[in-house]
Amino acid sequence: MEKIAEGFKGEKAIITPYNIRNFQAGNTITRQLYITHIGYYPKAKYHFRERTNGTNENIFIYCEEGAGWVKHANETHELLKNQAFIFPANEAHAYGSSEKNPWSIYWFHFCGDNAKMFENIIGRVVNLKDSDKSRYGDRFALFEEMFQNLEKGYSPENLEYVSFCLMHFLASIKYLNQYREINSVKEVDSIQKSIIFMKDNLENKVTLKDIASHVGYSTSRFGTLFTEKTSYSPIDYFNQLKIQRACSYLQFSDLKFKEIAFRLGYYDAFHFSKAFKQEMEITPKEYRKRYKN
Repeated sequence: MEKIAEGFKGEKAIITPYNIRNFQAGNTITRQLYITHIGYYPKAKYHFRERTNGTNENIFIYCEEGAGWVKHANETHELLKNQAFIFPANEAHAYGSSEKNPWSIYWFHFCGDNAKMFENIIGRVVNLKDSDKSRYGDRFALFEEMFQNLEKGYSPENLEYVSFCLMHFLASIKYLNQYREINSVKEVDSIQKSIIFMKDNLENKVTLKDIASHVGYSTSRFGTLFTEKTSYSPIDYFNQLKIQRACSYLQFSDLKFKEIAFRLGYYDAFHFSKAFKQEMEITPKEYRKRYKN
């Protein structure tokens, strides 16, 4: 079977010069995470790469269409549409396109001091399963922003902006549920519904039973589900939302502390100040002085 590394009709690729990589590795912003190679290979028939010593960078591959395979740590995995794989730096690997159904792939090489932040999605197939809230277009608009900014040149501003885009791009995969949350209006689950209820009732007297009843659960069952989803108890979360609202009042209104305390259901200004400082580590007075417009 024929094997080729590049040269596909409609392909595009950018490889940054070594002096640019040296700049990226030293710049305060870009050193955190930066791209050294980036490209797109459409219908890449006979595409094949094998590196017995790996590369200095991590390699991201996303299968947009078709199919292929990836080999790492003596394991071979099929890579299908809407699946991604990241090869870790300096480790042997190989990958290739399906002969019968050649893949179209987005790819880039990346490294940086904070690459380990994404180690839980490195070295395994990641399924970006299709749904009505997938946001594929948004994610690959980010890819195009990275590519086009590098295509425009290697000014510090371009390189720094690409680094921020890269972090967002990888975060959209690591934190897939959170990334898709923006499009989940059609499928509001009980936890989201309860949080909306909390936000709508920050200035009312609300109990755990009220919140649980609103979403049709017993208090014990709801408390368990809520904590599993958010890592906070419902009441702790509700209190955090109150403090968030208090911050808004302190920054954007002239309400007195006792008025804010009354609105948000605290016993008095002292109780409010104590709860605020416990959450924010500064008093309401200090917060207003620091952030008041």
